[in-house]
Amino acid sequence: MKAVVIHAAHDLRVEEREVPAPGRGQVGIAIGAGGICGSDLHYYHHGGFGAVRVKHPMVLGHEIAGTITSLGEGVEGWGVGDRVAVSPSLPCNKCEYCLKGLENHCLDMSFYGSAMRTPHVDGAFRQHLVAEATQCHRLSDGVTLAEGAFAEPLAVTLHAVARAGSLLGKRVLVTGSGPIGALCVVAARTHGAREIVVTDVADAPLAYARAVSADETINVATEAERLAAYGANKGSFDVMFEASGNTAAVGAGLNVLRPRSVLVQLGNGGDLGVPQSLAVSKEVDIRGSFRFHEEFGLAVDLINRRRVDVKTLLSATFPMEDAVAAFDLASDRQRSMKVQLTFA
Repeated sequence: MKAVVIHAAHDLRVEEREVPAPGRGQVGIAIGAGGICGSDLHYYHHGGFGAVRVKHPMVLGHEIAGTITSLGEGVEGWGVGDRVAVSPSLPCNKCEYCLKGLENHCLDMSFYGSAMRTPHVDGAFRQHLVAEATQCHRLSDGVTLAEGAFAEPLAVTLHAVARAGSLLGKRVLVTGSGPIGALCVVAARTHGAREIVVTDVADAPLAYARAVSADETINVATEAERLAAYGANKGSFDVMFEASGNTAAVGAGLNVLRPRSVLVQLGNGGDLGVPQSLAVSKEVDIRGSFRFHEEFGLAVDLINRRRVDVKTLLSATFPMEDAVAAFDLASDRQRSMKVQLTFA
């Protein structure tokens, strides 16, 4: 089979790999669609992020969906031909955090396409994948594999909503309108947000935010005063989802948050400067949000029931042989939102 493998920064190759066979409790899956994530782009452009570096060749990809082609011993409830979204998260279910229901903080986590451990965990940008049957979530008839591949990033934002607390009737600010920011709009709307305002420094990604129901979008590079106006009377927003990983966005957001509001940090751009005087004087709760666990099943269910529209965010699809072109396009925020690969 073929797989998309990162060797070093800007050294992305399509290589031959052995086709795996499923073991006990596992299924073989023909991958049909895979979305290029921000972390994939960090590996592509920089060879990693922060202290995490690629030390040896690694298959990329963790936003995937496909069709079951084979069953391992002991697998029940699944059949060849079933279409599934596959959670890339495989916690150990034995460590102290797993036993506390904090599986996303597992001490022995295997997460597709991650160089956080050595040897690295190969990802799922490949023609055939073996996964635990427990990682699979059935897709409804009529839901495409491309839509199913959105379950992972949607789960990230659903976890962020869980970290924020109730959004019912709340006014929400989203800073950064990349795929995660746009899906924050989807998740917040689904959970009852009354008003959602999205900011970015470019117009093109803001158009996608409007397409998924943002009430207002602001290009803070050209219209910073429009956001600043929300700072009257100590602020307007109850919850902020920071999806840019940019220090300026954090500061601008704190200026327009209400006292005792919640700031959920999703963007991971490195060390951010936080205006502590604002956070203290407004008694703002700052909460991190990392990956997901049970939210993956909810994401698939929302997609299956057509409660959310994710296909609006799909801007381009490439065959895996054109992976470099796909990664280059996914890196251009003026021309793309979510770029996916196919693996036929």
